[in-house]
This record gives sequence, C-alpha cells and structure tokens, in this order.
Amino acid sequence: MAVEFKDYYQVLGVTPKATDDEIKKAFRTLARKYHPDVAKDKKSAEEKFKEINEANEVLSNPESRRKFDQLGADWKTGAQSRPQPSHAGGRSAGQATRGGESEFQFEGTGFSDFFEQFFGGRAGQARGASPFDSQEFASGHEEPEAARGQDIQGDILITLDEVLKGAMRAISVRRNNARTGQEETQTHQVRIPKGVQAGQTIRVSGKGGEGSNGGGAGDIYLRVRYAEHPDWRVRGADLTGSLELAPWEAVLGSTVAVPTLEGSVSVKVPAGFQQGQKLRVRGKGLPAGGTKRGDLYVEASIQFPPHLSKEDEFLWKQLAAQATFNPRKST
Repeated sequence: MAVEFKDYYQVLGVTPKATDDEIKKAFRTLARKYHPDVAKDKKSAEEKFKEINEANEVLSNPESRRKFDQLGADWKTGAQSRPQPSHAGGRSAGQATRGGESEFQFEGTGFSDFFEQFFGGRAGQARGASPFDSQEFASGHEEPEAARGQDIQGDILITLDEVLKGAMRAISVRRNNARTGQEETQTHQVRIPKGVQAGQTIRVSGKGGEGSNGGGAGDIYLRVRYAEHPDWRVRGADLTGSLELAPWEAVLGSTVAVPTLEGSVSVKVPAGFQQGQKLRVRGKGLPAGGTKRGDLYVEASIQFPPHLSKEDEFLWKQLAAQATFNPRKST
C-alpha cells in the first residue's frame, strides 16, 4: 500500500528554512485557531488539529526534521513511498507469516499513514516460526503446527481532554489479505483509559493478524502520543503555561481568569509579581492515579503595550518622574 507524501512545512505555513521558533509560533497560532474546544466546525477542526500536531511532531524534533527533509528530496526525485525492511523478530516490518496479511494501514489513530510509515511505531511481527518454514513439513513427515497471527503496532494521538476524561475511539485497520488478494477493513472500538500516559501502550487483544492452522489471532498495540496543546506543556501529571499580565496588574496585584482544561478559574495575583514567577492552581492538572490530580502552573509574562496614545505616554512620563524605584541602583 503506497502512501501519500505529507508536506509538513506547507501544513504549518512555513518554509523549509524556518527556524525552530518560527515553527513553534506557527504551530501555536494554528492550534489555537483549530483547537476543537474553540472551533465552530468541530469535525473539520478536529482533523485539521491532528494534521497540525503531526506536522509539529516531526518538524519540532531535529532528528525527525532532518529525516523529513531527506524524504522530501527523495520524493521530488521520484522515490517510491514503500516501507524499508526491518528485521524485528527476524521478519520484515508489516509482514505476516505465509497465509496471513502482508500490509496494513490504520485509520482513526490521529496519524496519517505517511507518519506511521516513516516516523511512527508501525511494525508487524509474527510470534513463533511459520510452519511453512519447517523442513519436516516441507518433506511431508509432520503436520503443520498452529501459528499465532501477526501483532501489529502503531501510534495513537491523544488530546489532553481525552487524558483527563478517558474516551472511546473507533480505530479501523485496512489490510491486504495475501490469501484472498482482497483488501479488508475492520473497525474496533478502543478504550482510552483516563490518565493514560505518553509512551504507554494500549493493547487491543485478538484484533491483529489472523492465525493459521488453528492458531489464535495476534494483537494490536497502540503507543500513546500526546497531542501538543497550544497553551499547556505537560510535566508528568502537571501542566505549565504562561499568564500574560499588564504591568499594573503585576505591580498592584489583581484577580485574573486562568483557563484550564475544564473552564476558567479565578486566580489572585499578589502585588509585586515578577516576570517569570509562577502561581500554582492545585488539582487542575492531569490524573495522577486514583482520585489524585496534578497541578497547573502559570508563569508570569508581563506584556507592555506596543503603541502608546498621547494620554498613555503622558501618564508613563509622570510615573517615571515620580517613581523612587530604579533597578540599576543597588538598594
């Protein structure tokens, strides 16, 4: 099954010469626009949000970005989008024992086939030797043994909202059956447990490749990847983000609304709050086991007006003339 090339630079609206900061800025701008929580057309926004996350997943990692740049050059010179052989367990990735499925593709995981093939965790591996490889069977001295079906692996993109609440996801596996020569599609409901962690594997038992000679079916293994959020960074069960403050809010103190995964909460900013200082909102992070929740941290980012009106300029000059504080003088 050939796959379609994905131009991740085009997805984020940047050029191949974009800096890391430009890629990060482009992702955050688009992610805020298409985040399913804020978009009016949630269905199309959800697909766009996944596409943006996939592009950022590749381009924000120096190693995978180099690999993508090389792949892009290969595509332009006519290279085919076929998987390279891998030898996990002595067999090629995506291959089954004789009589089983030879290729497969996922739908509904949040990642494209292009990502899975070159940057994800796709692999296929048969457990145990094929009876067709046996010398005894080849000479007709013994009956073929039962062989377990192929295990198949992939990645699944999980939003922080799904981590917080848990979810059910319909995952389809499209495969070519080497026995019949036909393409088959099976859809399975996959339970995403509340509090699932990045890197954890979700197992779908008995839904992998078919066994042969009475052997059981293989399993599906889906490795969890978190969809990057435009506002929050994940540290274990804690979330960290930025709190933009006007200078007078930081100097005089204020009460501000802080967004969380479950709506906004009011947070009191103490007077004299400094750039880079953090406030903690207890219990508004991700599940941390049992009934426990991580915390949410917001770091002060003091914003100054880019343009001053005549009245604003007059007031700032008055403040400068009367202020006793000078950061360049020791106290």
